[in-house]
Amino acid sequence: MHPEATHQRPSERATAPAWSTHPLHELSEEDRHLFQRFGRGPVVAVDWAGVHHAFERHAAADPLAVAAEHLGATITYGELDRQANRLATHLARLGVRPGDNVALCVRRSIPMLVGLLATLKAGAAYVPQDAGLTPRAQLDHVIHTARTRVILTTSGFADRIPVPDGHALVAIDTMMEDSADTAPFRPARPVRGGDGCYVLFTSGTTGRPNGVTVTHRNVCNILLTEPGDLGMRPGTRVSQILNVAFDMAAWEILGCLSHGATLVIRGKDIAETVRRADVVIATPTVLSRIDPDQCRGVKVAAVAGEPCPRRLADRWARFCTFYNACGPTETTIVNTMQRHDPAALRLTIGRPTPNNTVYVLDADRRPCAIGETGEMWAGGDGVSAGYLHNLALNAERYLPDPFLGGGRMMFRTRDLGRWTPDGELEHLGRTDDQVKVRGFRVELDSVSAVLESLPGCARAVTLKPDDTGLVSFVSPAHLDPETARRAVAAALPYYCVPRTVRPVAALPLTSRGKVDKAALLRMEADLRTSGSGEVAS
Repeated sequence: MHPEATHQRPSERATAPAWSTHPLHELSEEDRHLFQRFGRGPVVAVDWAGVHHAFERHAAADPLAVAAEHLGATITYGELDRQANRLATHLARLGVRPGDNVALCVRRSIPMLVGLLATLKAGAAYVPQDAGLTPRAQLDHVIHTARTRVILTTSGFADRIPVPDGHALVAIDTMMEDSADTAPFRPARPVRGGDGCYVLFTSGTTGRPNGVTVTHRNVCNILLTEPGDLGMRPGTRVSQILNVAFDMAAWEILGCLSHGATLVIRGKDIAETVRRADVVIATPTVLSRIDPDQCRGVKVAAVAGEPCPRRLADRWARFCTFYNACGPTETTIVNTMQRHDPAALRLTIGRPTPNNTVYVLDADRRPCAIGETGEMWAGGDGVSAGYLHNLALNAERYLPDPFLGGGRMMFRTRDLGRWTPDGELEHLGRTDDQVKVRGFRVELDSVSAVLESLPGCARAVTLKPDDTGLVSFVSPAHLDPETARRAVAAALPYYCVPRTVRPVAALPLTSRGKVDKAALLRMEADLRTSGSGEVAS
């Protein structure tokens, strides 16, 4: 992990030196100016060292306000704060100290919020996993890698959690039944901005997920500034529809509670929850399964996690504020955002969020001219503290930032992009989504984007399962495959045309609400083996 010195405090940011011009010497004078102007987000002071401190402010100011509701049950800010204080006290008795990690193996519920906030109050980082979906072997890997000493869960899942020797297992809902009062909890030392807030496990190239430590400074920087706060305020209703192990769930949960809003935690019906919310945060795939005509009460929608179809953005932006955002877990939820206008020439991922930077660099990490395609690197206060116990991967993905200097770090996103003439970023797919077909380089997302422009097409994904060419999956199932192939042939070179287009009723999803490409590859292999051209819906 890179050192604490790489994170500047707001007071230091205000007097930070100008970007070094040396790394920009190969650019024209105009491009040097635009590289710096486009690539740096606004410099904004952030008031809180810990994101839960903002929650505590609202709990003290209006303890009777409803903090969350789930399946007909509600909890007020005052009661949520009291329960979290009681559990934090218990965690401290079990030996949890600032800087530790606490496993949070739960499903969407009010006890989930108690466990999350209690962990933060104790000065520790929460390590979330969905107790109902995560395989036992992965839970064991997460608990071992994060080096936890306490595992929080609920009584219904206690027998499914692997508990290593020396670990304590605590059922949050059982503890909540105790009505005894508890004084506000104070950790052994004050929480610092560089302390871990949560540890998220992302998919790893070795088949084992990698743990990423995200700090309070990282989280406060995106959630407590505009536009990342999404206008959340007391009285706002925020849907909670995503898997707790997905970093965008922190946007829902911590974003809501740090602004005094009400979290609407879903049951089985995602659409029903969104219909009752003012703010919705989702992946494009999840949002594409919700009828916007039934959700006209939504005031703000934000998507991230995968490319957003232009048609989807247009439909929602016609009646609410719609943000298209981008950023991997390692740069803290999102580090670029664009408020989309249906009349705009293009859909982009916008500009860097406050105190963040984005650089478009070539393969030798030299700045690209404005309009040239390169790989996006992220700098600034969103850059997380690195991978747990993985020095080699940290050395590959986190490097000293030559543009900010001062010991700051930048992160290699592996996303391709370019600056538009007016200073917005176009997302052009992943470096690992570039494939060779007949010797030509093809960006898979560009093929999918053409398919998603077809009337009636909600989502499309293009893959290269083998050397015989591309396969595209489109949803819904009534789309005509030949019409889809002709549309690609009319828009892109011949080598981009998929050999097969497979209509499906709905694209399969991962537990985090993204398109499950591995499931599609398995589906394609099964169809090739069987010789069938039909895809089961």
